Amino acid sequence: MIHSPTRRALAAGFLAAGLLASGSARAQQKSDVAITRQPGIIYLPTHVIEKQGLIEKHAERLGVPGVKTKWLTFTGGGSQTDALLAGNVDIVNTGTGNLLLLWDRTRGGVKGIVATSALPLLLVSRDPKIRTIKDIGPGDKVAVPTVKVSTQAILLQMAAGEAYGADQSGRLDANTVQLGHPDAAIALANPTHEIKTHFAAPPFQYVELRTVPGAHIVARSPDIIGGPLTQGQFFTTTKFADANPKIVQAVRAASEEAQAFIRQDPAKAVEIYREVTGDKTSAEDLLSYLAEPGMMEFNLQPQGTMRFAEHLGRIGTLRTKPKAWTDYYLPVAHDLSGS
Repeated sequence: MIHSPTRRALAAGFLAAGLLASGSARAQQKSDVAITRQPGIIYLPTHVIEKQGLIEKHAERLGVPGVKTKWLTFTGGGSQTDALLAGNVDIVNTGTGNLLLLWDRTRGGVKGIVATSALPLLLVSRDPKIRTIKDIGPGDKVAVPTVKVSTQAILLQMAAGEAYGADQSGRLDANTVQLGHPDAAIALANPTHEIKTHFAAPPFQYVELRTVPGAHIVARSPDIIGGPLTQGQFFTTTKFADANPKIVQAVRAASEEAQAFIRQDPAKAVEIYREVTGDKTSAEDLLSYLAEPGMMEFNLQPQGTMRFAEHLGRIGTLRTKPKAWTDYYLPVAHDLSGS
């Protein structure tokens, strides 16, 4: 299903205006906190946080006992941000494009807490004629989690701009189809499906490369962005952050502890991932994915996000261009060496 970017942006604007104007219960201190994420090992720190009760642990340490977290999985960042703006969830963990769009539409009413991962994303195709970005023709469909604003969709724009010129960055927007990573992987594995190309995320990209006949890499996010790029980060409304500063601090502390745990014991982290998600991929395979280049970029500091912001400002998606990454992150992260 392809959503109209204009309709989504307008809807986000109306929801944002309502959010900022209302004095709802979201501005009150909370003990039950709803948090969203997407499928995939990109979100491994969130699985460790959930399993080990780290937000609850650090909230109690900070003087806020009795906090309970409810974790919800959404297939795309667009539905997560819709839920945040509607007040149905408190914190989301998704891509930089969604964070920047909401920060802009709410005039700073949505900001990041900390980053959680900057793992590489791969554009994978089983179409033998698609070897480079320039091989994607008018009839070729490219699956992305959310059209126009997902990390993958924006990376595709940046790659098109590099290939065809900055004024052609939207050249491949019409090729994109909105599919969550699990559904896109199923489509790619079906030799009769029209989806032959998927801008994927771990572990789906590695499963595709190993199991889909003819699957190959067309582009890599580190090559497009010039280094690691944050796609997993916690963000929330400033109203929630102002009313719940200790919970925001607990999210940072929990993220830091989870990232350290993953680095120290990736085998146990993988078992937690399999338990929490129900992913049937073998622990051996998952550990082999984490051994791929760039696959241990689990860091608090945002990485490469200003490159995104500059691109979105240049093409007019952002009405306000940030001067620094600290503009769209809460003060709890400002001591980090982000980019």
